[in-house]
Amino acid sequence: MPEAQNAKSSRLMLFPDAVPHQPAIDDWFAAKPALLGDIARHWFGVLRQCGPDVQELLHDHHPTACVGTAAFAEVNVFTAHVNVGFFLGALLPDPQGLLQGTGKFMRHVKLRPGEPVDAAALLQLIQSAYNDMKIRAAGEI
Repeated sequence: MPEAQNAKSSRLMLFPDAVPHQPAIDDWFAAKPALLGDIARHWFGVLRQCGPDVQELLHDHHPTACVGTAAFAEVNVFTAHVNVGFFLGALLPDPQGLLQGTGKFMRHVKLRPGEPVDAAALLQLIQSAYNDMKIRAAGEI
């Protein structure tokens, strides 16, 4: 399993083993219960499409999306829900109040089958996380 490198001054989680497409991630989705796996696959697909510099890997056994090597978001499947997590989510604007969690930096959006999701707000969070990490990874913050 790849090791994360912490860039303390910038709070980045860096994964030098991230690649443009990790086939093991597709296998990971296939091994999940269909309904939850489909939700996770959909939102990870959105992460993959954020930009040409998005790379990915399995970190802590779940799909993680990076800007280059700097992680910006992940998905994980639990018993009854899916989380879309943001590595620096505590720093993101969240006008719709979707983000949950009390960690110093990490926040997530919890998605449950059959419950409506504000897809536009989640898309905005994803794009904000990507754009923020793109700036941070370039050393501009």
